[in-house]
Amino acid sequence: MEMASNPRTVEDIFKDYSSRRAGLVRALTSDVDEFYSLCDPDKENLCLYGHSSEKWEVSLPAEEVPPELPEPALGINFARDGMNRKDWLSLVAVHSDSWLLSVAFYFGARLNRNERKRLFSMINDLPTVFEVVTERKPVKDKPSVDSGSKSRSSTKRSSDGLVKSNHKVLDESYEEEEDEHGETLCGSCAGNYSADEFWIGCDICERWFHGKCVKITPAKAESIKQYKCPSCSLKRGRQ
Repeated sequence: MEMASNPRTVEDIFKDYSSRRAGLVRALTSDVDEFYSLCDPDKENLCLYGHSSEKWEVSLPAEEVPPELPEPALGINFARDGMNRKDWLSLVAVHSDSWLLSVAFYFGARLNRNERKRLFSMINDLPTVFEVVTERKPVKDKPSVDSGSKSRSSTKRSSDGLVKSNHKVLDESYEEEEDEHGETLCGSCAGNYSADEFWIGCDICERWFHGKCVKITPAKAESIKQYKCPSCSLKRGRQ
């Protein structure tokens, strides 16, 4: 099994993930006949590895305990002749997706919360191995607002905890929302954006604030038609 130096940054880990994924996709699509023949049920427990060189390999599991990296599904060859070929390949693809994620987050164990979120967002933009093998088109998610989003938009709250009096956040796609808020800093304390905290946006300067920093609660925000941050309120008062 090929060993690679451990990637450290989000970009490095994503590059490693993409390369391993490319090898697995090749094994299960263009090289599928070769892969199928290598998975002889009469052999010992076999695993499918994707390497950072974009190559794939069917091999015995690592001997060291614990292994250097998370290990892929063990014994994929045993079920080969007992299943429909297409179903077996789909099952291997699902296990391959699980393994890719486990390796990526093994490398990302020292990343901070925002970096892990960005890494998963980058990974999630790629079709899974299962989607490629089964030729399913990935569904692009919208913000988690129900079908009555137009009537609910008057509450001014988006699915990620950010609040704005216009409908800009609600109407954007998930990817655009991630780009817009991923590096957002609070206009009061300069803290990083976090989806599990309540935020509110100023309709004048368009900066975002922690609700706690400007003493605005989610309930209070519901009744605000146009929010002005403390700084903009002072400027308006001087005019």
